[in-house]
Amino acid sequence: MKLLYKEWRREIATKLKSQKIVREAMDQSSNAPMHLCHVNKLTIFINRTYTVIYAVALSFLLYYRASFFFHDTKTPILPSLIVFAAELVSSFEWLLSQAYRWRPVSRTVFPERLPEDDKLPAVDVFICTADPDKEPPVEVMNTVISAMALDYPPEKLHVYLSDDGGADVTLNGMREAWKFAKRWIPFCKMYKIKCRSPKAYFSAVEDENEDGDLGGTDFIQERQIVQEKYELFKEKVREYARHGDTGSSKRRDHSAVIEVIQESSSNHAFEENEAKNMPLLVYVSREKRPSHAHHFKAGALNVLLRVSGVISNSPFILGLDCDMYCNDPSSARQAMCFHLDPKLSPTLALVQFPQKFHNISKNDIYDSQLRETFMVQWQGFDGLQGPCVSGTGYYIKRLSLYGKSLKEDHKDLMELRQSVGPSSEFIKSLLGNYNPNMKMAQLAETQQLASCTYEDGTKWGEEVGFLYASVVEDYFTGFASLHCKGWNSVYCNPPRPQFLGSGTTNLNDFLVQGTRWSSGLVDVAISKYCPLIYGLNKMSFLESMCYGWLAIFPICRFFSLWCHATIPQLCLINGISLYPEVSNLYFWIFSFVFLSSFLRHLYEILTTEASLQHWIYEQRIWMMKAVTSHLYGSLDAFMKKFGLREASFFPTNKVDDVEQLKRYNKGVFDFQTSALFLVPLASLVILNLASLCVAIARVIFLGELEKLFIQVFIPFYVVVVNYPIIEGMLIRKDNGRIPPSVTLLSATASIIFCVLGSIIFM
Repeated sequence: MKLLYKEWRREIATKLKSQKIVREAMDQSSNAPMHLCHVNKLTIFINRTYTVIYAVALSFLLYYRASFFFHDTKTPILPSLIVFAAELVSSFEWLLSQAYRWRPVSRTVFPERLPEDDKLPAVDVFICTADPDKEPPVEVMNTVISAMALDYPPEKLHVYLSDDGGADVTLNGMREAWKFAKRWIPFCKMYKIKCRSPKAYFSAVEDENEDGDLGGTDFIQERQIVQEKYELFKEKVREYARHGDTGSSKRRDHSAVIEVIQESSSNHAFEENEAKNMPLLVYVSREKRPSHAHHFKAGALNVLLRVSGVISNSPFILGLDCDMYCNDPSSARQAMCFHLDPKLSPTLALVQFPQKFHNISKNDIYDSQLRETFMVQWQGFDGLQGPCVSGTGYYIKRLSLYGKSLKEDHKDLMELRQSVGPSSEFIKSLLGNYNPNMKMAQLAETQQLASCTYEDGTKWGEEVGFLYASVVEDYFTGFASLHCKGWNSVYCNPPRPQFLGSGTTNLNDFLVQGTRWSSGLVDVAISKYCPLIYGLNKMSFLESMCYGWLAIFPICRFFSLWCHATIPQLCLINGISLYPEVSNLYFWIFSFVFLSSFLRHLYEILTTEASLQHWIYEQRIWMMKAVTSHLYGSLDAFMKKFGLREASFFPTNKVDDVEQLKRYNKGVFDFQTSALFLVPLASLVILNLASLCVAIARVIFLGELEKLFIQVFIPFYVVVVNYPIIEGMLIRKDNGRIPPSVTLLSATASIIFCVLGSIIFM
């Protein structure tokens, strides 16, 4: 008996001990962090050491330039002064850019540690489209469907599509997307499909789908059925596009249309049960009239902000471009790892994921993947107060977009109405304890909220919502509305891309897009919101440096590159030296500055797992953008500032041209673009080629290599890096070459510059 009693006691003790261990494990799990921040101390040490050494070298270089003006010399003052100004501007831009390298961090998330689904907050998804001719409806609907299929409780997920074109094809496409999603979403959830875009999933090689061991008969049969339904869905949408109204006649003049997408059926009980298993899908086309400013994408987002406020009013919003589909269904849960952290949440406005693209060739000649931005700069941004809003792939807190409206205790409803407008339902949604539903009264209210006159006399676009003062509303809103108001953000870059979009694959779209971005950034730089002035006492100094670099780098780059690509070459042709001779000690200072910046760029290329070839691509593309996009974008911003033209916005073309795509995949430039872009590019290359030929002659016949070494090297470097432009002018015969008329015009412009420059400067 004693033996049995001891055995029983031992078993009880063992059970109690095991229960205690389980409880402790559960407690540890509940207290375990949902994310970690990793600080790479070695990278920080390398970055800061380089910054100090390079800054010292720059100081000696600038001292050499400044000392020129205090010594008698035969060198003309004007060209020396211009080159000195270019070097000062380049040095200032470099100094600002070092803020990104000061404290780079990376982050890891643990979505499995989130609370149960019933405790997760609701999410609204905002998708914007404007032109079905440039943004194919099938691509847009794939983005919509992928957002509906996110791994998130369906009753807490609401997807809104803003159609600024007011096109019937988009509305009909939404209805078809709803029907197909009823089959697609259960299929994805049942078989744990990772890529939730049907087009991407069915287009991928079987190995790329990562479906694990789903090779069973049931899966294969179900996949075949769903694929057939997808092909039918595609055909219907394309049929609408072929024979329906694409909205080209009414893009700037149409009434508001808001429709909650659902199938019409007499069986209301079935509809209600079906809705519980499907996210809410809403089509929104705001009213647009030629007599009223519509403020482009920012205006569309603000309408979605108001309309969703009275329909779903979710505390968090996912912003997506119409071509940026969800490549991983877990993005919402990953974002909530930050938003639900009690230590971060009170001041956290934004979780930003990187922009990545599915159509990037290994020969990414246009640097469409934006490697430096999302793999270097944004990690440094994150180590400070976080990155700015980056256009797409972000989860933002709704409250952070309401500005001062909700930060103070608004007992005066009149003041609140003056701020956000007269809608009683929308004001109720701001004041808390608001339970939106699908009553007809609320739906009728959305017509008012989407009208073109609703914002008149309010603070929308100034203090509330996405801001209007720049066409890059994401950058400006992140700066003035979020970080300047005390909010923070984080950057999350998990191994699997959460979102995949369409990158630019031809030179024309690339330069047009770059011009638009440059114009919007310079808008901010020359306004009262210039980050280097407005942001200094509202955020950390390094954060304001990051925002400041983004605002002014188009001006800095176009000025410094135009100066360095013309003045030394002009002086070289006339036998005038602007740089120290090889025997001069300062020659090695100039050499160190040049070589160390190149090696630094190469180091970042290799540490971000890019190729040596991509290093050349990036060197070339920043020259091309500086000469064209940054120049025209800056001029456009100054013209708007002085009232010489109105703001404009052209969506990036998402339609692929077969021939252009073939050239892109082969790594061949397609020069089918405006002469406004081609003439500056070709003129500068011709000027540098001519100066190089003169330099070779001077070296051979006059032995001036030691005297003019740096000036000989500069055009040599320009010509080698930009060889594709020479090839496009002189060698290629295909349709993607530079037209002979443009080559002739560029050569004429170069000759005129040389003649006039020799008269003025020399």
